[in-house]
Amino acid sequence: MEEILQQAKALQNELIEIRRYLHKNAEVGFALDKTQTYIQKQLEDMGIPSQKCGKAGITALLGKSTGKTFLLRADMDALPIPERSGEPFAAKNGNMHACGHDFHATMLLGAAKLLKAQEKTLNGRVKLLFQPAEEILEGAKDVLKSGVLTSPKVDGAMMLHVMTGNSLPVGAAVVASAGVSAPAADYFKITVQGKGCHGSAPWNGVDALTVAARILLGLQELAARELSPSQTAVLTVGGIKTGGAGNAVSDTAELSGTMRAFDEGVRDFLKKRMKAIAENTAKAYRAKAKISYQGGCPTLVNDRGLSEFAYKTMGAVSSLTYFSANLTGDGKERNGGSEDFAYISHEVPSVMIALAAGEEKKGYAYPLHHPKAKFDEGALYMGAAAYAHIAKEWLNS
Repeated sequence: MEEILQQAKALQNELIEIRRYLHKNAEVGFALDKTQTYIQKQLEDMGIPSQKCGKAGITALLGKSTGKTFLLRADMDALPIPERSGEPFAAKNGNMHACGHDFHATMLLGAAKLLKAQEKTLNGRVKLLFQPAEEILEGAKDVLKSGVLTSPKVDGAMMLHVMTGNSLPVGAAVVASAGVSAPAADYFKITVQGKGCHGSAPWNGVDALTVAARILLGLQELAARELSPSQTAVLTVGGIKTGGAGNAVSDTAELSGTMRAFDEGVRDFLKKRMKAIAENTAKAYRAKAKISYQGGCPTLVNDRGLSEFAYKTMGAVSSLTYFSANLTGDGKERNGGSEDFAYISHEVPSVMIALAAGEEKKGYAYPLHHPKAKFDEGALYMGAAAYAHIAKEWLNS
């Protein structure tokens, strides 16, 4: 392993250049024209043929035409956040790689170069997947529809995610143990229909805004009064809006938010109760309410055998490796963030690994998704080595 780690370290300057290009040209969702073109050109220069997958994904194959196939996945989309990191290569287009997906894509390109150099020693195939639209939880589902797990059939999969703004030193890793490490997520919208009227005569109307407020309070009681301590879930209403003026009773109101649960049974229960609370609260106040879901993903499930294998193998890359179902920035408690790699984890044995790339006491004070978030580029070659080493060892084990 020391050899592949040194080989990866020799690529560090090249990886920094790639990462900074991707960071400066941050793109979101499926609109990844520059990103897609750049990554495919990098693969072409390595002598690795690639093809588009779904709306904006990229796949490539390495290794022999026989044996098992292991999938390495990296997301590559950014967030619609104006960047305030102060980095000289900061994006100026209103987007930002505040979740480290530029790191993930760069690390996978580094792994591709390492694996290409050792292609003849691979006992099977490695499929590279550069995935779009993770931030809106739609990319994995899209590439699955395009057949990413077939031709050839994928037998196992791994994803890697960087962390920043925490207490872990650069290169420290957290390998998720068997079971759920990231919750299911559902984006919801509740539309309330009332009856508008002049603000001086509210008895002539049905105030949709007041009804929405009642629904909001009802939703907040779900976790507090209807779930046991073992049934972890988070329900957040992040937005409420109406089209009314200050001197008018609103005829419509809209609540929007997210619901996350670590258990599919709890997820189903909450969705039924949310519907009942919205509809019946509105009815009690002579209004109507409708709940709809705009997207989401299931729970991310880690395979026991692959998780244990990844933990043992990752120890050769990282000097500090945790083994925990509680995948977080410090390895101590559950993270409520969802991850659409979950769709893949429900189809093939999979594992999620987190890699530290920003220690708070060294100046990396802001967490993921913050407009001032920064990442320690010292983690780049370590991530590339981890991707390559785990894939090779899994195929040869």
